[in-house]
Amino acid sequence: MGGPELVLVLRYRKAVTYGFHVLLGALGQHETATRYEVRFGDTPESTAEHIRAALATGAKVLVLWSFYSPDAAALAEELKKIRELADGPTVTHLAGGVHATAEPAQTLDAGWDMAAIGEGESTLLSLVDAKGDPTGITGLAYRDATGAVKKTGKAKQRDLNDFPGFALKWDKFNALEITRGCVFSCRFCQTPFMFSARFRHRSIENVRWHVDQMRARGLRDVRFITPTALSYGSQTEEPNLDAVEELLASCREGIGPNGRVFFGSFPSEIRPEHVSREALRLVKKYCDNNNIIVGAQSGSDRVLDAAKRGHGVEEVKRAARLGIEEGFRINVDMIFGMPGEDQQDVTDSLDLARELADLGARIHAHTFMPLPGTPWRDAPPGDVDPETIREVDRLSRRGALYGHWQKQRDHAARLAAAAEAYPRPGRSRTILPQVSRTEPAK
Repeated sequence: MGGPELVLVLRYRKAVTYGFHVLLGALGQHETATRYEVRFGDTPESTAEHIRAALATGAKVLVLWSFYSPDAAALAEELKKIRELADGPTVTHLAGGVHATAEPAQTLDAGWDMAAIGEGESTLLSLVDAKGDPTGITGLAYRDATGAVKKTGKAKQRDLNDFPGFALKWDKFNALEITRGCVFSCRFCQTPFMFSARFRHRSIENVRWHVDQMRARGLRDVRFITPTALSYGSQTEEPNLDAVEELLASCREGIGPNGRVFFGSFPSEIRPEHVSREALRLVKKYCDNNNIIVGAQSGSDRVLDAAKRGHGVEEVKRAARLGIEEGFRINVDMIFGMPGEDQQDVTDSLDLARELADLGARIHAHTFMPLPGTPWRDAPPGDVDPETIREVDRLSRRGALYGHWQKQRDHAARLAAAAEAYPRPGRSRTILPQVSRTEPAK
């Protein structure tokens, strides 16, 4: 047998390992006639070294990138550096993930040869089968000879059970994705608009297979990736606690007495209206986490309604109280600088943050970022006024607030500038009209 016909070089960064592991999981069980190798570039320099080594074998080289929207500008600079260090006519740089899906023109203009649109498993398998030739493969975008962006259609969505959630062949593990997509189409969130506004759940039998594989390899901790943990097994906005209990019981049994199960903590969260004593006691019965993440986002009912969150402030307060009464440390996600906020909305959010902190909760603070692919993509960047900053700092000094909200202010400005440079036709920047507090909000 000769050398590889295709070498896949991953720009392998800690922030995006989960996505790569899922792609490699699909590839690892895929039968193909193509002779291929996979190499991991954990720095720009090592990525370039892998490209040069692959070119020396005569193989085609497909460099895979995945990144979130806030990282897009920095990764474009990395791409330029890597091309200076190693390049050639048989090297193709392919960007995937939520940013490439939402902004293919931006992605291509930033230097990538192709953008992967939507879910990447089927697209990658087809590219490997075709030895890197993108002709006729769906799920891609590129610029043709005239400079126009051409899209080959969205990649096929497959049942989550069709592909492993991590890469056994390469011994790469991560938190297990149990749900893809989300019926709660929050206007600031990329998830429902990339994966569709419906739930696709991994079956309990399939989850158990993954847990068994982990235990067999000496791994102890089971964590889950899901946009809303208590929605597991549901196809509606209501939780399905029977399905949740069956899932957790199976995982608890599968990982064994020396293992641990984490649910509703990082990297997932629980919607506030789903929090109940019954749900919390299920977590306590089967799981090892003593903390839970609750998504609040704002202390203003007006802003929550505009964001289409599907809950109000009272549900957030109730969730925090119940969680603390049941013995959990409650971490509450809040976003400052939401589109259309007026001073009363800001005051309401700060009042909620203080009230939750006094209860014993911690605030996970964010600054609003106009993320590509969302209805609020064209909104102004999050603006946090000096008084809000001072109050947030006071909470932080108390140990009641944490997060990268300051860095996100810079990201937000860059994303807003990129949105202006690539306007979507017919979209207005009017997001949440200012209304008088003496009149009912409409």
